[in-house]
Amino acid sequence: MGAQVHGTQEFNKGKRAELKFSEEAMKTVQKIISNYPEGKHKSALLPVLHVAQAEFGGWLSPEVMDYVASVLNIKPIEVFEVASFYTMYNLKPVGKCVLEVCQTSSCWLNGAEDIVKYIEKKLGIKVGETTKDGMFTLKVAECLGSCGTAPMLQCGASYHENLTFEKVDQLINDYKTAGQRRNYTDLDYKNTL
Repeated sequence: MGAQVHGTQEFNKGKRAELKFSEEAMKTVQKIISNYPEGKHKSALLPVLHVAQAEFGGWLSPEVMDYVASVLNIKPIEVFEVASFYTMYNLKPVGKCVLEVCQTSSCWLNGAEDIVKYIEKKLGIKVGETTKDGMFTLKVAECLGSCGTAPMLQCGASYHENLTFEKVDQLINDYKTAGQRRNYTDLDYKNTL
């Protein structure tokens, strides 16, 4: 996978050679792959990318995508096409907590734009940026499927719904206090209404 495929990031063969899932992650990946018929391993790509993103620092570098392709026995470009399509995959380094504010109709009508502006001011960043301490990245996302509890945001596997400025203050404080990376693979997720 070269720079022409992944924007301005060069592929580093040395980094790629060092990549390997931990034993626990590889067991998870093998279990995911086993859910699909032989020769249809590409079907496991979405959940395997979540495992890879969690395993390798919260984002998918060209080397990580190449590694995932080798594990699934597919072409690297097939991985990049999927990873670059979905907003849930990060193609550049991000903070430990990626705050994804839904911006579609229900959320927008119920104040998502104000929530985004509030978070930008509170954290001193704009959409697409990461705080200097590496704790938070702010993104906007298309429908996250929580229209009845708008406005909402997702951080890792957790949904935070019926947002107010006070709720935003609390969740930012809680995540900062915990200080840990939040992933889509987290099993300790919580939905807060």
